Amino acid sequence: MPRWFNTAGPCNPAEHYMLPAEERLPGVRNLIDRKACFVLHAPRQFGKTTSLLALAQDLTAEGRYAAVVVSAELGAPFPNDPGAAELAMLAEWRVTAGSQFPADLRPPPFPDAPPGQRIGAALGAWAKAVPRPLVVFLDEADALRDAALVSMLRQIRSGYPSRPHGFPHALALVGLRDVRDYKVASGDGDRLGTSSSFNIKVESLTLRNFTRDEVATLYAQHTAETGQVFQPDAVDRAFELTQGQPWLVNVLARQLVEVLVKDRAQPITPADVDRAKEILIERQDTHLDSLVDRLREPRIRAVIEPMLAGTALPSVPPDDLRFAIDLGLVRMTAEGGLDIANPIYREIIVRELAFPIRASLPQIKATWLTHDGRLDADRLLDAFLSFWRQHGEPLLGAAPYHEIAPHLVVMAFLHRVVNGGGTIEREYAIGRGRMDLCVRYAGETLAIELKVWRDGRQDPLGEGLAQLDEYLAGLGLQRGWLILFDQRSGQPPIAERTRRELALSPAGREAVVIRA
Repeated sequence: MPRWFNTAGPCNPAEHYMLPAEERLPGVRNLIDRKACFVLHAPRQFGKTTSLLALAQDLTAEGRYAAVVVSAELGAPFPNDPGAAELAMLAEWRVTAGSQFPADLRPPPFPDAPPGQRIGAALGAWAKAVPRPLVVFLDEADALRDAALVSMLRQIRSGYPSRPHGFPHALALVGLRDVRDYKVASGDGDRLGTSSSFNIKVESLTLRNFTRDEVATLYAQHTAETGQVFQPDAVDRAFELTQGQPWLVNVLARQLVEVLVKDRAQPITPADVDRAKEILIERQDTHLDSLVDRLREPRIRAVIEPMLAGTALPSVPPDDLRFAIDLGLVRMTAEGGLDIANPIYREIIVRELAFPIRASLPQIKATWLTHDGRLDADRLLDAFLSFWRQHGEPLLGAAPYHEIAPHLVVMAFLHRVVNGGGTIEREYAIGRGRMDLCVRYAGETLAIELKVWRDGRQDPLGEGLAQLDEYLAGLGLQRGWLILFDQRSGQPPIAERTRRELALSPAGREAVVIRA
């Protein structure tokens, strides 16, 4: 039986297609050799546990270290009872060690220490009992919070000077966040905000995304075992959509080979990849749900909202920006700018934010379709203007991000237009001053540019026409829409100020200007 693309839990090389784990952990062996305490953090389902299990297995098999991956997750239900958290964790550690180690490397009976000292006592006794230096990867460390978290960090810090004979030779805290963002109730916030409780940390590491070549290597394992080929441009498209995010790379491939193209004689094409992407976005698996939940957090909103609006990033604390990057929602580009992590997340973020508006939309008759089911842009324009004049004002209040409320209302309307029979592609980024939409339906393509006219700014028409020109040129189109949302103070109601006009772009392309 061939292996498969894994999308839940750690990978097993005997069952799952996977890349060599240690290539994603450069520098970790050096930290271990230096007896370091360090932090490894990366977004959820990014391959942390898989990589560490493989590394621990290799380190132990080489005979130099006894390396183990244990978890703090069972202590999470006891944030204010360190003793109960310790007992839950230590009971699981014993079971885990039994599955990862031979008898001579398993822990002895843990000492009967008082609450608040059990973790340190257990690690010390284990390090003394085994015949090799003990290396501990403490997974899900940030699942703990409040008193249980602070107690564990202080016990590790207290035992640190006794390594390597009286405490683990090396130890890593592993989780979603860097240690400064571990959750703890305090008078001035809900996170540590500093690494002082773990000031023995030598370094904070993170896992990187797969490269395009690594995606190709992973997919080639499926080809080698089944004969089914991923066309090179399909691999390119998969990498473009995922930017190498490991879970997305795997879940996209699984959707392709197990659902869409089951016939192993049929190659995987770029069109197949796009179909799989749409299914994945609509299905919104648990991993994606956990990301969109973050959009309501003030720290995340402060980063995402200006990106959607195309405005400059406000004065956001550096820790908040690092937090958004650590979660995997955004990334720094090679040019040094901030962007959404990948096109799939870009689509999901907007769909999620527009969902309350979509749910509030009235019934809209599909007057924009021709008798043969094609999209008529002129009829669509009439339908949009009627919709916006009648429903725009009340729907703006349903938007969770007020700065981009008009954008979200337009996108909710367009989702009703395509309704599973087409696609909407979006482009937005910090400082672009606009959002670009490309609607594709039944062979027709419509390009739309969204801009906002705010207080203290001049009419954005000229700039918008130039930007629309650039967008149309990239799509190979000669006509498009420019929607200008007038959000200046003291303007008449939407129903009164909404109008259309025709204009020519600097290159002579036709633009329908909608002043909304």
